[in-house]
Amino acid sequence: MKPIIQNFLSSAEKSVLGKSRETKLALCCFLSQGHLLIEDVPGTGKTTFAKTMARLLDLSFARIQFTNDLMPSDLIGIQIYNSNEGKFNLIQGAIFNQFILADELNRGTPKTQSALLEAMEEKQITLDGNTLELPLPFFVVATQNPRSQIGTHHLPESQLDRFMMKIKIGYPDHENEKKIISNESHVESFHDLKPLIDSSTLNNLFSELKTIKVSDKLLDYVLKILETTRTHDIFQGLSPRAGKDIIKAAKAWALIHGRDYVLPDDVQIILPAVISHRIAPFQNQTFDQDLELTQTLIRKIKVD
Repeated sequence: MKPIIQNFLSSAEKSVLGKSRETKLALCCFLSQGHLLIEDVPGTGKTTFAKTMARLLDLSFARIQFTNDLMPSDLIGIQIYNSNEGKFNLIQGAIFNQFILADELNRGTPKTQSALLEAMEEKQITLDGNTLELPLPFFVVATQNPRSQIGTHHLPESQLDRFMMKIKIGYPDHENEKKIISNESHVESFHDLKPLIDSSTLNNLFSELKTIKVSDKLLDYVLKILETTRTHDIFQGLSPRAGKDIIKAAKAWALIHGRDYVLPDDVQIILPAVISHRIAPFQNQTFDQDLELTQTLIRKIKVD
């Protein structure tokens, strides 16, 4: 594993206790230039997890708390008339940052949720007929409460598909929960965090990612996954975007582990995070049920 990656994971562990796998998946999603959705019950550390990532990456940061009265203009900004200059000036919203934490996204209304769609896919927004580019890299980490909780709105499939990965933080194990409830050392560690990956290092990692090799056999394996979801009624058919995300995430996972080629194991490791939120035919299943559906798919397809 690259020293810079190891340092990142070790530093994150000081603030987010016992969640190294989830941190590694989140970093994989970021290096793939995708977006991340985190689902779990309140109080499990979703926001702290995202803010820890933001501190370790040398990017401009904004946190948006979604509520049922949040308006799209609160995200993207608004045009204000300047009588002295005789023209409208743009007051930029929080979306004009590189790292966006969309906290409790599914508590916002569908209209406000949809304001993120163009930004997530095109890295731009359209305001009053003008197209405005967003700063790069542009990374959205959204948290959401379980769909069964009061006051939540289902995310539309079009928005779910724009999240490269969906992960669950989960409850801490016995020893780490004991540390969390007995002292504030992890809180102090969070405030002591400093950026570890600057723009130059990040550009080098992005360039290196482009050189990671994927064999034709591995591409055929990913295509089998896509085709199987489209021919069995228990699955929602995966889109070509999902196939691209599988490949990009597998390449990033290989990079994190110091390899310049992708293994079938890389695909199988990242697959639950990349497709579990896309293959359930209805949005009435729990996170764990979606994961089990993904495992069913993995068992159906053999690696040549």
